[in-house]
Amino acid sequence: MLSVDELTDRLIDLSFAEDIGDGDHTTLCCIPEDAMGKSRLLIKEEGILAGVEVAKEVFRRFDADMEVEVKIEDGAKVRPGDVAMVVSGRIRSLLQTERLMLNIMQRMSGIATMTNKYVERLAGTGTRVLDTRKTTPGMRMLEKQAVKIGGGCNHRIGLFDMILLKDNHVDFSGGIANAINRCHDYLKAKGLDLKIEIEVRNFDELQQVLDCGGVDRIMLDNFSVPDTKKAVELVAGKYETESSGGITFDTIRDYAECGVDFISVGALTHSVKGLDMSFKAC
Repeated sequence: MLSVDELTDRLIDLSFAEDIGDGDHTTLCCIPEDAMGKSRLLIKEEGILAGVEVAKEVFRRFDADMEVEVKIEDGAKVRPGDVAMVVSGRIRSLLQTERLMLNIMQRMSGIATMTNKYVERLAGTGTRVLDTRKTTPGMRMLEKQAVKIGGGCNHRIGLFDMILLKDNHVDFSGGIANAINRCHDYLKAKGLDLKIEIEVRNFDELQQVLDCGGVDRIMLDNFSVPDTKKAVELVAGKYETESSGGITFDTIRDYAECGVDFISVGALTHSVKGLDMSFKAC
């Protein structure tokens, strides 16, 4: 399995390949090879900054001679007019790295900003907000990193680091008990130690899980607020609980006040707006 750093390196290489191709002919035609300069990352919108460390790696991998002066670190609150970093080096390098750096930082900062709003909405409840696998292909590690920078928690990274028995798994397995029992047989046979979560759609399925046992967390899928409160009372601390499905910023606190441990929100990554910023000569 590739590490986070290896996946990031591959993303950067692919991004440069699709953007630059056989050469940035606009830059090459009008900027002398030895011309030097500086650019600053200017913040144009209030939010949470994320992606600084990845941006430094973008610059380093393209041109190791580029110098990055970080003025604002990941996780900081930023406002219009703030300068997050100043980068010095060959002007050709500044121009060719600009768009990839901005694409990453705007996306990550938008996710961190959105996540932080949800985290603040849950303040005092003890409930933690989770991301999902509804991420941009190839950018999952960076997007999940941005969720953490914004104060949220990561759910499973992929299909490899946790067992999550969802409705289709249960249906194709022939029921709750079959799915859970097969899960334990598989983990034992493979010598794996993975947490087990199972999704339930109604109180009948919830009771089946409680009768069967053998899980770490129960996901309450598309439960109403009153039903969530009742379900949490039935679980009564036996397992972790997670609410999921159709929960919005306006309703998330109501679910949290039912006592669930986690609430997963796909909107943290699948439809977020990037934070406005620009990279300008200085």
